[in-house]
Parts: sequence; structure tokens; C-alpha cells
Amino acid sequence: MLNQNPEQIARDHIDKQLLACGWLIQDKKKFNLAAGLGIAIREFQTDIGPADYVLFVDKKAVGIIEAKREEEGVHLTSVEEQSSQYANAKLRLLNNDPLPFVYESTGEVTRFTDYRDPKPRSRNVFTFHRPETFMQWSRETKTMRARLHDIPALPVDGLRDCQITAITNLEQSFKEQKPKALIQMATGSGKTFTAISFVYRLLKYAKAKRILFLVDTKNLGEQAEGEFRSYTASEDNRLFTELYGVTRLSSSFIPNDSQVYISTIQRMYSILKETELDESAEEENPNEQTFEVKTAVPVGYNEKVPIEFFDFIVIDECHRSIYNLWKQVLDYFDVFQIGLTATPDNRTFGYFNQNLVCDYGYEKAVIDGVLVPYNVFTVETQITKEGSVIKLGEKVDKRKRLTRKKFWESLDEDEVYSGKQLDNDIVNPSTIRTIIRAVKENLPAMFPDRLDEKGVFEVPKLLIFAKTDSHAEDIIEMVREEFGEENKFCKKITYKSDEDPKSVLQQFRNDYYPRIAVTVDMIATGTDIRPLEVLLFMRDVKSRSYYEQMKGRGTRTCSVEELRAKGTPSARFSKDHFVIIDAIGVENSQKTDSRPLEKAPGVSLKDVLTNIALGNTSEDMLTTLANRLIRLERQLSEKDKLKFAEQANGFTIHHIVKQLLHAYDPDALESTRLEVRGKMAGMPPIAIEAEIEKEKQKIIEDAVEVFHNPELRDFIVDIRKQYDQIIDVVNLDTITKIGWVKDQDEAATTTITDFKNWIESHKDEITALQIFYAQDYRHRTFTYKMIKDLSEKLKTDKPLLAPLTVWRAYEQLEKTNGSTKSELIALVSLIRRVSGIDTTLTAYDKTVDKNFQDWIFKKNAGQHNAFTEAQMQWLRMMKDYVANSFHIDRDDFDLSPFNAEGGLSKMWQLFGEETDVIINELNEVLAA
Repeated sequence: MLNQNPEQIARDHIDKQLLACGWLIQDKKKFNLAAGLGIAIREFQTDIGPADYVLFVDKKAVGIIEAKREEEGVHLTSVEEQSSQYANAKLRLLNNDPLPFVYESTGEVTRFTDYRDPKPRSRNVFTFHRPETFMQWSRETKTMRARLHDIPALPVDGLRDCQITAITNLEQSFKEQKPKALIQMATGSGKTFTAISFVYRLLKYAKAKRILFLVDTKNLGEQAEGEFRSYTASEDNRLFTELYGVTRLSSSFIPNDSQVYISTIQRMYSILKETELDESAEEENPNEQTFEVKTAVPVGYNEKVPIEFFDFIVIDECHRSIYNLWKQVLDYFDVFQIGLTATPDNRTFGYFNQNLVCDYGYEKAVIDGVLVPYNVFTVETQITKEGSVIKLGEKVDKRKRLTRKKFWESLDEDEVYSGKQLDNDIVNPSTIRTIIRAVKENLPAMFPDRLDEKGVFEVPKLLIFAKTDSHAEDIIEMVREEFGEENKFCKKITYKSDEDPKSVLQQFRNDYYPRIAVTVDMIATGTDIRPLEVLLFMRDVKSRSYYEQMKGRGTRTCSVEELRAKGTPSARFSKDHFVIIDAIGVENSQKTDSRPLEKAPGVSLKDVLTNIALGNTSEDMLTTLANRLIRLERQLSEKDKLKFAEQANGFTIHHIVKQLLHAYDPDALESTRLEVRGKMAGMPPIAIEAEIEKEKQKIIEDAVEVFHNPELRDFIVDIRKQYDQIIDVVNLDTITKIGWVKDQDEAATTTITDFKNWIESHKDEITALQIFYAQDYRHRTFTYKMIKDLSEKLKTDKPLLAPLTVWRAYEQLEKTNGSTKSELIALVSLIRRVSGIDTTLTAYDKTVDKNFQDWIFKKNAGQHNAFTEAQMQWLRMMKDYVANSFHIDRDDFDLSPFNAEGGLSKMWQLFGEETDVIINELNEVLAA
């Protein structure tokens, strides 16, 4: 309708929404309360004036809508007093009680209050509730929010401390009517069990009507369904499904007779949009998709699934797929929202209103024995690190990506590829074989006790993360060949595998075969495989959260009985740790929250204990000892644990571990700081800080006090020898780096320190170094021969400090700019870094390129194109020559590449009397 004022436009929108929600709209002069279940009468008179809309259900007034123009959307909470007055007013000709259901709406934004609630509070709703809903609510003696206060105290038998905390705090959050709550629990600590426990209590005590368990992959939905069906309520001793209906949605149809509904967020979105969804769209979580919808298709009202259909939504892996397009699903329903995740980020905290009801991270779970710690073993190959080149004219196999059909072809140009292109654009079987062979050769050292009855090494359950299904096929072929095993030894578990992936996953979890599984996506998250002891990463991961989830496959504890029964008969001890084998640099490419507790795996237990007894109480040393003791406790018999306590002044290993980690816990330190400042209020700041430091030191001393007892230290070392062995690191000639991560860091640090010391001790006697350390940087001149002599001297004196070795050490510890394959060029770059000319190790050719660009820019200042194209071509050749030979003079123009272009005479022809000036300037500025 044209020429409407804003109020009329708002009421038109409200009318449309009311009609969609099942209400009939009538004028106050022509009303018929018998025309339908729900009637909305406009401008109904009250004793304080006409209300915009009065809602009747089954001929009885139940609610009010206060309509405002769209511009008033930001002021709706200030309208609540006005709408409340209408709700408490007497309706014309009726002796009504106050009306409980009250809306303020612009037709675009709507707020709703149920004044029967304890401490009634308005909330945003997508649209209006249906008349049937108000009829049902009116029959109830208490509202659902009131019933939340009836939930009894939680029986704690059979629950972990973290689960008790999560459920108790969550239920308190409900009682405070907080609309969103976030539960952070480390992967493997029982998030789903916790969720089912509080879902059961909401259904039983709060009389919740329906609860939606929202996931983002079909696999997670199937697992959740299985856990609901196997859950036994401790208060009832019956299966969950004997008490309540559980439905996993696999089509657009939603039955209304269940209490728990499990759905992917993709499917729920399609249901609200009333479109069909193929199950293949549920295999990968939307957060991992490489494309994003430019314009989100808005969700509209669906009368089959009204906004009040669910009372609660539990969102699994809530750090991933509930934003942008998919967030509309959550905005649609008028519900409490509970997020479950092991890896929240700032976005997650923000979405859940920073209402974190449980904070149970990886390290806490390890301390409590709920999860096991891990160590990282690196395998790096030359081609993975630096790539390679296939020369022009080579006959190569090519393979169709989809069909894997091979054909021969001759290359018509050099094919240069990087390590990142491997197994995508380029497949190098040698790289895969080298990694698999290295893993096979090092596994016995990692698990030295795994010998079967015939004395043959038994491969622990190992999961390989591949880049693609094709990559997985290549890996499987190599694994079977290198391990000399049959088909069932190694299998693929992905959505696209020919064999039923669920069946293979079940075998991997419970049977002896397969020993090794290869996956791309299916068991990256949310899959419980307790006997799993090794994760091999042959694909990188960009998402920190996703990487944490993938690592979570190995964190589960597993008793020795279960370990033997489910696939590793030779196991002698309970699973006390797991190993990440990083063959792709995934640890370096990600900044993860759950770093290994083990900070010094290269230091023997005896040395750790001795260090602490001698006063080395650094955080690294204390956390390393804590990790060793955690593992030791799992291996000890009850008798040995008692002996430990006798030597440790009656303290258990668990108590001592807590003390060690408490010593550097940020929360504990902050608490100490606040306590001291409170006690010393008004005292000089310097005195307060001194007391704080004293208290912090006392916490550390208390934590390590028992280790001053030499008998305890000897007991730990002696008993440890019965349960563990030192792991040897083997370096193969086709591998550039192999070993435990912290060992490599220490070795790299030692290499760099030795290199710096050697340079420092020779800087006054070697010409090249004298020039580098000269104060007058502008006029230093060093030649190729000087650098060559320096390199030879270095390798003669210190063969282990070859420039490329030192370069790799820097790469291990810090970010470098560029890479280098030439020893001499690497040496110049290293000296520039050590002498302080460069703050970051930078490939010398990059330095020269940057200096050349700056010089050209300066020359062009004030005059456009100071050099001709012919001159620029010649200058670029000179620049490249300096990048490789460090200096250029007249004699060099008789050499390649200048001689082919006319030599010095051509230079003179191009630059004339400026020739020597140009040569001198380039020597000066390029080496700056």
C-alpha cells in the first residue's frame, strides 16, 4: 500500500507474521472469538487506552503486542513499561487477570516476555509464538524457566570432576536465565556423556518438551545417536531410549513425538528453508569448505517447525559451523543454547556471551588422568622441505586425479615444484616411501616393549592423516609394501572408501587388524579410538581448532586390559602417552593451545631430578618432571605407589604433580599477587613486589621440597628403569631432520651458539669478517675469494658448522626470509644476521633485490625512468652477479653472463663515463 506512515508499515509486517504463526487478525468492531483458536484483535480498548493488539486463545485473553515503527527497534526495552501497563490493565467488558504473554515489536525486531517466569525478562524472538503453544503453556502450573529451579542436586557417582562442574554450573546458568552457555572440555574428557547427562535431567526435572542436539557432520550425528542409545541413567537404571524418544534427522520430515532430535546444522537449515538435502552434504563440516556464500539466503518462518519447537539446543563442536550463513538456524529458535567444544576461540566466547560454565582444557585433563600427554617426533625430507625439479624432456607418468589412470608424456619445460605441491599437483612416491620407512624404523624405539610371543615387533595402532583420497591410496600401498604386510594390515577409513567405513572403523577400534588406518576426513574429529597410540600427520592443517581436534584422537586413556583386548596383545602397561609423528611441519605451521607438557624430552629423568635438587626450578623443568611423574603413576602397581608415598612424606604422585604445575599456574600467581596486595595495602610498592616475589618463590620451593630427599630421587630413577627405556633417534641419509622436537630445538640452539662464538673469536683475523664488523658499513668491499676462504676455514675448524647446517638450525628456531642452496650465499646471510646487520635471517639474494629496488627508486626520484630498458637489463645482470659473487669490478665483465652481451665495451657504450660510478655505487648499495 502506497503512502503509508512508518506505524502502518510496521503493523503490516506484524500482521503478516501473526497470520504465518496461526493467528487470525480481527478489528475490534467486528471480532469473532469463535472463528479460530488464536485471535489477534487490533486496538482493543483497555481502562488505560487502546492496546495495539490483544491476543486471545480459545476465547480467553492471554497477551499483548505493543507495535512500534521500525526506527524504534533500538528502544524496544524502554517500551516494556508501556506494554506491561496494558498487560495489567482491565480489558473493556472483561474481568480479566493480568495477561502473561507480552511482545514489543516493529515487525522487524520483536521482544517477548512471559510474566509468569521468575524474574520475568524480555528476550529477542524471531517471530511470534503459535496459539497452540500459549494454550499449552497456560495449562502448566509452572513455566519451563520456573521448572529449572526444581532440578535437584546432581548425584555425582560415576561422574568425573569436570563433568560435575560442567553440569552444576550449567544448571545454575539456566536458573539465572542466561540464554547461552559454553562448556569447554578437552577432547576425550566426555563432552557428549556430559551433554546427555544434563539433557536427561532437563527432560526429567524441568519437563523440557524437545531438545535439539546439533552437529555439523553426519559422522558426529551417528556417534551422538549411538551414545544416546547406550546411555543408562544412574537415577533410573534404564536406557535413555527406554525413557525418551531419540530421532536422528535424515530427511526433511520432523516427527513431533520424540524428545531428543539429532541433526546436522546443514539439514536443519534446509528444513527451515523447506528444501531437500542430500546426505553427502553432511559429510564435511561447513567450516572446512573453501568457498563461502556471498549473500546468505535468509531463513523464513516454517509453521511445521515453529520457533518454540525446541526448548534447548546443544551445539557440538560449537567453535566451527555456527557462524555466518548457518547462524540463522540458531537465531530462529526461541531456546536456551549450550555450546560444547574442546577448542574455543574469541569468536566462540563472544557468541556465547562469555558465559563459560566449564573450563577444562587439555593440560587439566592430563593432570587429572582423564587424558594422556603426547610427544612430537619430526620426520623431514629434502623434497618435503625444499621441493624439486623435473627437467625438460623427461618421460614421466601422469595420472588422472579421479580415475588414477596413468599415461606417459614428455615434459616440454622444466617442472619446478615446492613441497606444498606434493600429493596435490605432484606425487613423489619416493617422498611417501621415505617417510613410511622412517616411521617403520623408528617405531620400535618409541615402543621398545612391544614384542609378541615370537619376539616380533607389534606395530601399535597408528592413524595417518592424508591430504586427499588419492594420497591415501598411495600411502596405503607404501605402508603394506614397506611393512611387508597383507591388505588387512592397513586400510582406508574415509567417506569415499569402497569398503563400509563404519565397519572398518569398528575393526580399527576393537580388533587386531587393521594395525594402521589412513583417513582424510572421517575420523579427524569426534571419534573415540582408545587403543590409538600414534598419529602420523602427512597433511598440514590451517585451522588451530581443527588441528586440536585431530590430535584429540590420541588423547584417550586406555587400560592395559583394554589395550590388549582391542588390538595390541603385547602391551605391558596402560596407555600412558601417545606420539605425534610430524612429517609435514604441521606443528610449526600452527600455534596450538595444548602444547606438550614435556618441555625437555631429551633430558634423562635422573638429570631432571638432579637439576631440581640443585636449584633449577624453572617452569620447563617442573612441567617436564610433572609429565614424567604422570606417566610413571600409570605404570606403577599399587604396591609401588605406596612405596613412593612412603619416600615422599606421605604425598601421592598425583598430589605432587598438582603442586609442580600449580607453581607456575597464572591463575594461582595472580591470586597470590592479589592476596599480598590486600594484606599490604598502603605499603610502598617496592615492598609489596618484594613480598609477592617471596611468596611466589615459596610456592615453588614447597612444590619441589620432597625432591631434596636423595632416597626418593633414587627410588624414582630405579623404579622407572623397570617400566621405561630411553628412545634412540635414527637419522637416515635421505632425511634432513628426524627426532623429538625439543631435542631438535636444543641441537639447533647449540649449533647457532657455536657458530656465533666461532665468528666472534675470528672477527679480527679473517679479512671478510673484519669488513663485516667494520664501523664504516658504507664502504666495505669483500670478494668471492674472501667468502670462499672464510667458508673453507670454517669447515676445516668446525665441520659441523657448515653454513647450510647453521641455516637449518635458524629455520628450526625462528622465521627466516627466503631459502638458500648455496653454501657461500648462506654464509654471507648468516654473518649479516650474527653481526646485527639483519635482524632476521634473510637470503642474500633477497637482500640484494631489495637494495636494488631502493636504489632504482632513488635514481628515478625527480626524473621519470632515469635508465633506459637496455640499461635496466644490464643493471639487473649486475645485480644478479653481485647476489652470487658479492662484488663486481671491471675484470668480471669478461665473464658470463656479461661476455655474451658485449662485455665491458657494451657497459661503456650504455653508461659512458658513468660506468665506474655505477659499478662503485652498486657494490656499495647492494651489500648494505
